[in-house]
Amino acid sequence: MQSAVTVSPSQVPELLLGLATVRPVFLWGAPGIGKSSLVNQFADSLGLECVSLLGTQLAPEDLIGVPQITPEGRSRFCPPETIARDQPYCLFLDELNAATPDVQKAFYSLILDRRIGNYELPAGSIVIGAGNRATDGALARPMPSALLNRLVHVHLRASADDWLGWAAGHGIHPWITDHLTDRPDHLWSNPPKTEEPFSTPRAWHMLSDALHSFGASLDEDTLKVLAHGLLTPAHAVAFCGYVKIVRNAYGLEAILKGDASWPRRIEDRDLLYYLADSFRGRLVKELPARKEHASPTVRQHAYRSKSLLVQLAEISVEVAQTVIADGPDGNPVLPSWFLIEAARDLPRLVEARR
Repeated sequence: MQSAVTVSPSQVPELLLGLATVRPVFLWGAPGIGKSSLVNQFADSLGLECVSLLGTQLAPEDLIGVPQITPEGRSRFCPPETIARDQPYCLFLDELNAATPDVQKAFYSLILDRRIGNYELPAGSIVIGAGNRATDGALARPMPSALLNRLVHVHLRASADDWLGWAAGHGIHPWITDHLTDRPDHLWSNPPKTEEPFSTPRAWHMLSDALHSFGASLDEDTLKVLAHGLLTPAHAVAFCGYVKIVRNAYGLEAILKGDASWPRRIEDRDLLYYLADSFRGRLVKELPARKEHASPTVRQHAYRSKSLLVQLAEISVEVAQTVIADGPDGNPVLPSWFLIEAARDLPRLVEARR
């Protein structure tokens, strides 16, 4: 399921406060975006225990319970003690849409009528479900219309501002918070169609735990193993390049001012990619869409940038091309006037350096 209307994690608690207290809610979102944490934090804010049921690990009898013969010789189903509680609580149905059809069907009365057999949820209890979308490449089964119509659907998106605000108070490694402050677009990426790691808030949290675990003894090769084992490949390269800058006091500002040059060593290729990516981000941020809106200082910066592109291409044409490449949607990222001038002036700048 997709929706044109999405919410950030910071909006979820207020929405749940108004929705989940009167109707069951289903949170949709990509893997690793923080759905489970949000539900647990919300339940804690209400003083309710959060009881999590994982849809992929349930059978119908785990909800309905097993039959018991009464003294009258009749049978009745006894719901499991995990669900049958005397005090109000938050029932969290995680990966609900990954459950088998029989399990999803068993949830019908629990979600709509708040009861299983003769057992009824205590007054004040709330029911929240969560799951991934089929487009995320995760296990997800079509949700029957009868179940779909019993839930209020909220679609969650990743938010770098929200996550960085949370990270500040939860011990996330400063390398990660500083890097994502500069590159918030690296917090999350679409799940790949192939089996490879991809960036999510959960992945960055795991990387933070690993960085803290290794501490100051972390070497460059181990850092690459950790980053490439958790993040989207391009994000892993960028993060390793950032760490190298932090450790060696080597930055883009020095290159822009002419106090330093692009790194040329083969072993610094990840650093070169990172600097080139930062250079591209700086151009996107500072160059206006129309040349007539550029101040004399910005025009001087644009000329200097074209010269730096030539220097970068002398080291690696491939890396230089990443600076002026189109975006993922196939449209130019840099202003057209700058790209036209670059195409016109680069041959002359190359000749001037010979």
